[in-house]
Amino acid sequence: MRVVSWNVNSLRRRLPRVLGLLERHEPDLLCLQETKVSDDEFPHQDFHDAGWEAVVHGQRTYNGVAMVHRRGEQLEDVQRGFPGDPVPEEARVLVATFRGVRVANLYVINGQEVGSEKYERKLRWLDALQAWLAEALAPADPWLLVGDFNVAPGDEDVWDPEVWRGRIMFSEPEHERLERLMGLGLEDLYRRVHPDGRDFTWWDYRGGAFHRKHGLRIDLALGTPPVARRCRDVAVDRDERKKGAWEVGPSDHAPLVVDLED
Repeated sequence: MRVVSWNVNSLRRRLPRVLGLLERHEPDLLCLQETKVSDDEFPHQDFHDAGWEAVVHGQRTYNGVAMVHRRGEQLEDVQRGFPGDPVPEEARVLVATFRGVRVANLYVINGQEVGSEKYERKLRWLDALQAWLAEALAPADPWLLVGDFNVAPGDEDVWDPEVWRGRIMFSEPEHERLERLMGLGLEDLYRRVHPDGRDFTWWDYRGGAFHRKHGLRIDLALGTPPVARRCRDVAVDRDERKKGAWEVGPSDHAPLVVDLED
């Protein structure tokens, strides 16, 4: 089973690239973040014409998550948002069961800057997410959390840890929240497959960061033991971060491709 997670940074702007990715990777499930489109404006027909269907939790201009699967398959027990969300008006969480795996598609608050109001809101949101998952998730159950976590887990996940230490996406309070989340019985699947890997998933648009390899690994796939045992590969599609032959430019994130044994 192949699951692809991608912060697309505006679905309407990058729809041709998304449809192209579906052709290239042929995922069983595509989890999109930051779609920036309301539910009633989601391009369902474009996906349907290409052989896909989507379940969405959208929001115009900001946020938005979606799950795309092949026509004829089903997502079961769909959940939009989560109990205790301190900002329920923001579309950031979409959960569904797919082929027996409970998949949570997450777009974590960015936080803007350490010490800001948005940063404190991010920490509260992560606390609430952890509290909900502590009730909903059991390590013996097959759970897969994917998405833009907006936190780089460790020194090997940033291009220069000394430059980033203490800054947004790499501060100690954010690391503490991620560690508590993983303490529920979740494993970083990329690290399981690539213990010494140095792949990044996000590069700032400014300063030629992508070409200078100044990136961060903030798009994650976390799995409970039943899912981790099935994990065969986790890869970053860096080519999608390049301009390529597309008329529209790339997202600032690269897709994360997770392959699980059936």
